[in-house]
Amino acid sequence: MSDPFTAQRHDMVEHQIAGMGIRDARVLAAMRKVPRHVFVPEWLQDAAYNDGPLPIGDGQTISQPYVVAHMAEALTLRDGDRVLEIGTGSGYAAAVLAEIAAEVFTVERLPTLAARARAVLATLGYANVHVVEGDGTLGWPAAAPYDAIAVAAGGPSVPPTLRAQLKPGGRLVMPVGHHTHGQSLIRVTRGDGTPDREEQLGLVSFVPLIGAEGWKDGTPRI
Repeated sequence: MSDPFTAQRHDMVEHQIAGMGIRDARVLAAMRKVPRHVFVPEWLQDAAYNDGPLPIGDGQTISQPYVVAHMAEALTLRDGDRVLEIGTGSGYAAAVLAEIAAEVFTVERLPTLAARARAVLATLGYANVHVVEGDGTLGWPAAAPYDAIAVAAGGPSVPPTLRAQLKPGGRLVMPVGHHTHGQSLIRVTRGDGTPDREEQLGLVSFVPLIGAEGWKDGTPRI
């Protein structure tokens, strides 16, 4: 079946992603393939390939396409990598990661979003994505350790439990800041008998990371 959004998706990649400096060929290929419009409410599908976030219900958003690509590139994924994603949301970023990595475990704290994402991902045939419900700040220890962890919500600091679930040499990418809106995107590379290395990757704005090692539910958005 033909996809009426193919041209829009390719235009998105050319102008919003490759045109903004993303160079990883696997990330670009994944962004060209994954149908972003399927992951947003039907009434917003015509805006699915615009350069910005969109609401997906329950006070959550699907991230700007460039941000999804930027985070995926920053993870420097390799063949056979197992990835943990915190904050499933619509499932779109998990699908992008699943096009590159061998296996993706994605944790969503809101049952309605988890169920919706699980259904969409299954319909699209992403058998290598496992959607689970829980406190994302505590990761998913049942499948740890991971080669890479992507956190799609902003917290005051990197949860220690997530660091502990990284393999030596593993990469974690997460927005960090002391305000619930406006953070620095950082990459943590787990040390192997040495301190973890941290890098600043730019300014971003994500919804708050709620949980035992993040913001408390009901934290004012300042």
